[in-house]
Amino acid sequence: MLKTRVITALLLVVGLALILFAMPPLAAQLAFAAIAALAAWEWGGLMKQDQPARVMYAFVLLLFCWQLSVGAPELVPALLGVSAAFWILVVPLWFRFKWRLAGNDFFGYLLGALVILPTWAAMVALNTAGTWLMLAAMALVWVADISAYFAGRTFGRHKLAPAISPGKTWEGVAGAVVGVLIYGGIVLAFSPLKDTLPLSLPLVILMLVLLTAVSVMGDLFESLLKRQAGLKDSSNLLPGHGGVLDRIDALTSTLPLAALILHWVRS
Repeated sequence: MLKTRVITALLLVVGLALILFAMPPLAAQLAFAAIAALAAWEWGGLMKQDQPARVMYAFVLLLFCWQLSVGAPELVPALLGVSAAFWILVVPLWFRFKWRLAGNDFFGYLLGALVILPTWAAMVALNTAGTWLMLAAMALVWVADISAYFAGRTFGRHKLAPAISPGKTWEGVAGAVVGVLIYGGIVLAFSPLKDTLPLSLPLVILMLVLLTAVSVMGDLFESLLKRQAGLKDSSNLLPGHGGVLDRIDALTSTLPLAALILHWVRS
């Protein structure tokens, strides 16, 4: 299992590097759309749909990506804003009341689009703004996850959401915040991003804390949906790592907010 995980991880790293550094913008946009389609297919599995319905939903998501790209790019900031509102305002209520995805339900499909489509739009926007900016936003999620893991293992005493993810603790969340603040300080001090994001220190700290919080919520949200669906992984597309949604769960909440912040700073 470890060997499989390592091989898959290496292939994912190589694939990401090719998308970000070797592909022209249009090809990268299509690659991001393919990721969104696979995530949509897995979302159908969380809704316990059969294969034809899952494939059709993935195709519909591809059409949405295409329409947004060529027909209504001016709607992207509004879409990112709706996504941010969903993660900040609605998802905490979802955790509180333990709402569920129904079966063949329009709301479930709409919710999937609200989670996946802004993620695709954010990937395109961040990558267009700068490959290193895109990578920095993704790395923030990885730093938060790694910091939370080690802080939780070392200091974890108080469970964050035992009914959803028993291993997560409030101490882990605090470790994630500290790790991201250190990471953000290093990036802004020693990279060109300090000129791209000319913000005051208190505002930078607030944004980093908010991005960390939504990254944790993205992880927990998918964990809750999988638990409610009786699934360990969103699929087995990635040997040793589960599915695409398992790999981008925290990115679905963090990247749209990061892209929205970038749009706000530059507007």
